[in-house]
Amino acid sequence: MSASQGEADLSADERAGLELVRETGGIHQSDFWKELDVSSRKGSRLVEALESAELIEREETVYEGQRTYYLEPTASELDFSLLMAGDMLSPFIGEEDVDPQSDAFSQWLMNLAYEKE
Repeated sequence: MSASQGEADLSADERAGLELVRETGGIHQSDFWKELDVSSRKGSRLVEALESAELIEREETVYEGQRTYYLEPTASELDFSLLMAGDMLSPFIGEEDVDPQSDAFSQWLMNLAYEKE
C-alpha cells in the first residue's frame, strides 16, 4: 500500500497523529498521546493504525525511566527531491567543506537553474 493510499483512509485523529509525528520528526509514544490529548489506550490504537498503514515506524526505547516507543515518519515520507538538480545529487551531501568555485557545485547550480525554466 502506498503512503497516499494509506492516508486516504485515515480518521481525523489518525491524521492529527500522523501530522504530529511528521512535524516533530519523531516523538516518544508517551508524549504522543499527551500532545494529542487522548488516553494512552487511544494513543496506542492510533499508533498501531499508523504503523500498519506503513506511515510511521515504531522502535522500543526507554524514556524518562519508562519503557515506551519512539515514533518516526517512514523513510518513504521523506522528500529527497530538494537535494536534486536534474539527475545530479547536491554536492553538499557527504561533504563538510564545499568549494563554491568547484565545477561540481557550478554544474549542480546550472542544472537547478535550468529546471526552473
